[in-house]
Amino acid sequence: MLVLASCFAAYRTMFKFLPLLWASLRRHRLRTVFTLGSVMIAFLLFGVLSALKNGFSMGVDVAGADRLMITHKASFTFPLPYSYWARIRSVPGVRETTHATWFGGYFQEEANFVQTFPVDAGTYFNVYADYVVAKADIERWQADRSGALIGRAYAERFGWNVGDRIPLRSNIFRRSNGSDTWELTVAGIWDAPKAGVDTQILFMHYDYFEESLGADANGMKGFVGWYVIKIDSPDASQRISAEVDALFANSPAETKTATEKAFAQAFVGQMGNIGAIIVSVASAVFFTMLLVTANTMAQSVRERTAELGVLKTLGFRDSAVLWLVLGEALLVTVIGGVLGLALAALLVQSLRAMLAQYVGSLFIGATTIGIGVALMLGLGLISGALPAVQALKLKIVDALRQE
Repeated sequence: MLVLASCFAAYRTMFKFLPLLWASLRRHRLRTVFTLGSVMIAFLLFGVLSALKNGFSMGVDVAGADRLMITHKASFTFPLPYSYWARIRSVPGVRETTHATWFGGYFQEEANFVQTFPVDAGTYFNVYADYVVAKADIERWQADRSGALIGRAYAERFGWNVGDRIPLRSNIFRRSNGSDTWELTVAGIWDAPKAGVDTQILFMHYDYFEESLGADANGMKGFVGWYVIKIDSPDASQRISAEVDALFANSPAETKTATEKAFAQAFVGQMGNIGAIIVSVASAVFFTMLLVTANTMAQSVRERTAELGVLKTLGFRDSAVLWLVLGEALLVTVIGGVLGLALAALLVQSLRAMLAQYVGSLFIGATTIGIGVALMLGLGLISGALPAVQALKLKIVDALRQE
């Protein structure tokens, strides 16, 4: 409450004496420009890094509470036997079971990466019922063994339409005829369950994938990548996880069952702790910015000691002088912060297209803006605190003596 009251008082003073504050900033224009530039760059980096974090963590945010992921206990990169499917379905509390496998794939050239999963067409969208896809598209896809259900992002990126043939290539798997090309037909297009969710996924039939594999199938004949189960109640997740893992204890392929959110976090964690990286970089940048801004304000107060004494002589209260200095610091951080976040939003728009195949959806959310505003206010108050206190304690006689 004290911080909010201080911000309110500083802003009231700032708007009341805005011409005076603006004149003070224009006194040394080059110094003001450099100070604003440091603040702007800090918030530019903050906005871009936050957008990257949002892009990488979106899968975690939309993970279903009633879905559990079953992977190999050693690593989710190891496959699980297809024969596990029936045994998993027999566990009480399991409503539906499906599976998926990592395929990779690219279109025409390796730069055009296409995230592809062979899945069971009959059960996958029962488990992922929140995905938006037309019933006619589902039925068309299920009827065509070489059919593909593509995400909206791929339809827009490559201009694919229903009925188009896609020669999808793989640098991991080869077909029984020795070819690395898998001919697929676009059967439908699926959309995200909520705004900002990555739709860069192509679903193909597991049966088509399994039957087409050659003898050198990288150990995937009769195996799947992981299982996904939809449970009756999220409250039963621990019990069901324990029972599933107990089924395959001491087997050649032991399992590890966890919530879909935990699985998504582990997947993102393979690329490093994005949140820790952002906090580390942002902390270093903001600390440097704080030193620069505080030094600027301290120097400004020293240069205007006599002027502050004149203001007090004219009847300005000590508290008014205090809020004038704080208002000047806040004006610098707010202007620089707003410009920085605005530039970050423009840069994210450009990066979204450039990184489309690597990061699902880059965006600066309301949370980022809220944190940014809080940082502007907090850093402005902190950087101006010491100079403001010095101005508060300044005696008229001492100030005018420096005239």
